[in-house]
Order: sequence, then structure tokens, then C-alpha cells
Amino acid sequence: MKVMKFGGSSLKNADGFRTVAKIIKNEKDKKIVILSGVCGVTDTIQQYLNYKKFDEIAIQGLIQHLRRLHFKISSEAITDKAIFKRVQEIINKKIEKLERLLRGVYYVRELTDKTRDLILSYGERLSVPILAGTLCDRSVKAQVFEADNLGILTNGDFGNAIAILHLSSNNINQKILPTLKKNIVPIITGFFGCDNNGHTTIFGRNGSDYSASVIANAVNADEVDLWKDVDGFMNVDPSIINEAHLLNHLSYKEAAELAYFGAKILHPRTVEPLAKKDIKLVIKNTNKPQGIGTIIGNNGYSKQLVKSIVHSKDIACIKIHGPGIGNKPGVLSEITSNISSNKINIKSVITSQTCITLLLENKDLTKSYEILATNKIKTVEKLEKIKDIALIAIVGEGLLEHHGIAARVFSSIAKKGINIEMISAGASEAAYYFIIKEKFLRESIKAIHDELQ
Repeated sequence: MKVMKFGGSSLKNADGFRTVAKIIKNEKDKKIVILSGVCGVTDTIQQYLNYKKFDEIAIQGLIQHLRRLHFKISSEAITDKAIFKRVQEIINKKIEKLERLLRGVYYVRELTDKTRDLILSYGERLSVPILAGTLCDRSVKAQVFEADNLGILTNGDFGNAIAILHLSSNNINQKILPTLKKNIVPIITGFFGCDNNGHTTIFGRNGSDYSASVIANAVNADEVDLWKDVDGFMNVDPSIINEAHLLNHLSYKEAAELAYFGAKILHPRTVEPLAKKDIKLVIKNTNKPQGIGTIIGNNGYSKQLVKSIVHSKDIACIKIHGPGIGNKPGVLSEITSNISSNKINIKSVITSQTCITLLLENKDLTKSYEILATNKIKTVEKLEKIKDIALIAIVGEGLLEHHGIAARVFSSIAKKGINIEMISAGASEAAYYFIIKEKFLRESIKAIHDELQ
């Protein structure tokens, strides 16, 4: 049995839906399909929710855009008039519900985390009936399932939920397995599940990847194929290094680290449910369906120690200075609690005798600084915001067991006269990372690549 997930980049227009339908139809194994929203739709909804002039005119503009977009795609992808009419009716009902939600937010002047997650789930709720109709139009039986109604249960953390695997599995199997026995392809919304009270909770950006692995874990699938607009993981950014090449094999740990440190093609938690049952994961390109892609499993299948050099510019840090602050009991806990209670993710913490450094995403820097400044934590003498930095991670399973790799990497950068701001090693068996000024990013990656190739 195979789980096939198609991302928004594969769903830009009617041609995209037709291509996806063809790939599904050509797959001979039993299959379950997980779908993202149409390309750009979730981001557009998010932008409207953040828009300062979020009023009835803005709502009307958004609703008209979504209706026009989804009607256009479905009318071009589906040739059978009866099937198209059914799909059109479903889209209309979904959009009407979304409009009521948006107007409710406007009238009460409040957008809760619970309501935000529900609204953001509509990208997927609107795309699944189009794909189901496109498949039916090509004589492939398909049935739509929305993840919250399917019973993918989560921990209830709005905006960044985690699936509770053992509770979700029974719900998924009760509804999906009978469908498969009838040779009907289940088309399931990705990106979200629900808490114990039935409230929709989203998994975060690229969350449909994680949805696919949760469902694969539940049904004991043999393989998960993640269909995207890229061939797979690369050993380095091809926009920086012309000789960059595709990584055909990665271990679960290597893939997880690459995703965490900046490779946007995979949700960081995707491999967790798969590794528990040794389910193979394959990254595939929708535009090159015959390509090998990147195969991810228990073994990386390579003698090369360093698999990839990955980087992120979406990084900032706060330095918290104070005498002996790194050794004062409870201080670190108080700092991180104040940040995390405001639903801000701390990517990493580096401590020393006189300074605690928090690594954050750029968007969280100002708010985190304000939180710490307001709470006035004891022993903290000074807060410092650091911007315009970049993170470089060296990824490869077994890195920490081999001597000399770190020395070669840092020496190659030092020869260019570039200063390393911070270093972290030991937190992972498959990666270590360091921080530099963003202006030195390209030069640093080229130096490391030249040294290790």
C-alpha cells in the first residue's frame, strides 16, 4: 500500500490537477492520496487575516478570488458536466462557510487561535473535491475525507499541532480500509487534524507532509511518496554551487536535520511516524514522474560522511547577558517559559557563564525581545538583538564519531577571513551548525564545499 501526497506547488492550475490525476491513475498499488491546497491559497488567506484593513470589502475580495480561482480550475480540469456541477456545488458550500467565519471575525473584532486554524484549513477543503472530481472524470473512483472528520487527533496545540498516533490510527483505519477494499481512492485533506473537542488544529507550514506520514503509520503503508516541484534533496543550494547534485539516499535522521535547518521541502516532523515502522519515504517531482528522487529510510546508503550543506537566512538571536547567568538555577527555565508561553518556537539555546543565546526565526525577534524586557528576569543585565545573520549546518549521520571534519570546515572559513559568531555541536548525531554574518553566507558555503568535495 502506498500513500501519495501532492503539495500546492503541484496544484497551480488545471494542468497541475490533470497531471496529478494521471500519476494517481497510473499507480498500480493500493493508494491513499493526501492533498494540499491550491498553490498560494493558504498564504493568501493568511495575508488577509493579517491585513490591517480587514473589513467587509476585504472579505468580499477574498471570497470572490477564491470562488473564481477554484471554479476556473475545476471547469478546465473536469470535462463531464454532471461531475463538474457536483464539484461546483461543494465548492460553493465550502466558500459560503468560510465567508461566514470571516464575517464573524470581523463583527466580533477578535481572531482566536482556534478560529484562525479553522479558517486556514479551507485551502485543503477546497482542493480535495476538485481532485476527486478530476479522477472521477477519468474513471477512477475517489472519495473525499476531511482530516478532522476522519479523526486525526492532535495534542490541541493550535498553529503547530502534533498528531497522537495511537488514537488516530483506529479512527483512520475504520474509515479508510473499507474504502480501499471497494477500490475507491481516498482523497484526504492534509495540513490539519483536530483536538479531543473536534476543533481543527493545523500542523504548520508543509504540514501535509506530516499528514501523509501519520496516515502511513496508521495503515502500515509500505511507502510514502511526497510529490513536489523539485527532484528531491540536494547536497548544497544549486543557486550558490553550480555543481550541486541530487541526494538519492538519506537516513531518517539526516532528512529530519535537513528539514529542521532550512530545507523547506519537508516538514521537520515528517519522518517521526515513518521511522517508528520503518516505512520508506520518497521525494518525487510531479513534472518528472520517472525520476528516482530522494529515498529516505533507516540507512543513508552512502560512504560519504557529509551529505549536505544546508543554510537558513530566516534566523535571528537574542543574547541575554548577566554575571553567572549560565549557572543560575531556574533562570534558563524562566527565560524559555516566557518565550514559549507566547507560542514562539526557540530553535536552539546556547549558554555560557555570562550569556544565554536564543536562536529564533526573524519574525519572532522583536516580540521575544519585548517579552524578556517586560518580565525583568533577575540577574539579566542586558538584552541584545542580533540580526542579519545566517545559519549553516553540516549534515551527515555519524559526523560526531569522525575526527577532523569540524576542523576542516572551520579552517576553510577562517582562510577567507570570515568570523564564526556561534558554534553548536553534540545536540544531534547527524549535524552541527554555526552562525555567521549573512553577508558572508555565499562565500562561506563555497569555501566549505571546496574543502569537502
